[in-house]
Amino acid sequence: MRFGLADGLQSGTLKAVVVTVLLSGLMLPVLRTVGLRAFSMASETYSSGTHSAAFVTCPNDTVAKELARGIVEKKLAACVNIVPKITSVYEWQGKIQEDSEVLLMIKTRTSKVTELAEYVRSNHPYEVAEVISLPIDQGNPPYLKWIGEVVPE
Repeated sequence: MRFGLADGLQSGTLKAVVVTVLLSGLMLPVLRTVGLRAFSMASETYSSGTHSAAFVTCPNDTVAKELARGIVEKKLAACVNIVPKITSVYEWQGKIQEDSEVLLMIKTRTSKVTELAEYVRSNHPYEVAEVISLPIDQGNPPYLKWIGEVVPE
């Protein structure tokens, strides 16, 4: 039996085809996921300012967790992030103050900000609680859609 150049090429071609088929089969789930995410992001529409990010400072972790839980339970926000160990420098009653605080980052509907502020004022230990909000101009459409689903109008 003789194996010539043609037999070697056929064997190499067969190996290449097998490797290509195997890699294609393994890549299909990854490509499908990437494609679905790209389509989801491209097909979602968002009206700027429909949602807001609100910020509230708290004296400690206990107050922050109690407020955050109440805010989410009452459907005033979809999510509250608790950012520990911030330092706030501010003027209060004519003096410069410096305190350790905890920051709440709250994601909600813009239409709920007034009700959110009322809830915070009623449940916050500070004489003047910080509640500020900024409209969300852009973001990940599926995430913004989720906020809208969790927080009713």
